[in-house]
Amino acid sequence: MRHVFETMGTVASLDVPSEFSDDVPAIESSFREFDERFSLYRPDSELSRIASGHLSLAEASASLRSSYARSLDWREATSGWFTPHRPDGVLDLNGIVKAEAIERAGQLLDGSGCPAWSVNVGGDILVRADAEPWVTGIADPRAQAEILCSMSLGDRRRAIATSGSAQRGDHIWRGGMSGPPAFVQVSVIADDIVTADVLATATVAGGRDALDDFSERWDVDILAVDRQGGLLATPGVRQLLPSLRRHAV
Repeated sequence: MRHVFETMGTVASLDVPSEFSDDVPAIESSFREFDERFSLYRPDSELSRIASGHLSLAEASASLRSSYARSLDWREATSGWFTPHRPDGVLDLNGIVKAEAIERAGQLLDGSGCPAWSVNVGGDILVRADAEPWVTGIADPRAQAEILCSMSLGDRRRAIATSGSAQRGDHIWRGGMSGPPAFVQVSVIADDIVTADVLATATVAGGRDALDDFSERWDVDILAVDRQGGLLATPGVRQLLPSLRRHAV
């Protein structure tokens, strides 16, 4: 059974066996709570009240402070290529909370005993596979209606997240670096969605040096598309994706 709903400025899609359809309302409610707490587009959200100065971090909920602390840990781990702060100093947790909401949905489904499921929010995907893997496609940044490649998510690689400028333009802050980022799209495949999402964003910000660093230090696979349409793929991706539409370099 597939259930689709709008959340966090995008579309979420849940695939669960029909006998677990009763889990859907709780998952949708969980996403709504994340949006109500963290959206900077909602003036009444907790994060917006912090941005406007009407609420201090010390007074914020334990949930918000936990997400902020997690973001700071990732900032240190990625040498600052991922950060929860905008250039103007505004606290923006958008880079992690969508992944955390997906993570929470997966925990709810696992807790109910659901044997196989997929949570897809704006193309960031987390799955639980049983006998058969889940097959997903990565959009071609130069032709969004087309698929660059398809891949399987299963036991060891359960999550994929994609970041870049193809849909939203160059929106990722790059620590004062001049010029556009080298990559227009980066997809990271990992066992957990937060790692995949954070490292996808950080790789766009940091370019080839970040890609090389992250692929050495984390158990992830990375597929990047540069501004000329060339592909850079880690060895794991080349094994997962034997039929890329364009040659991997």
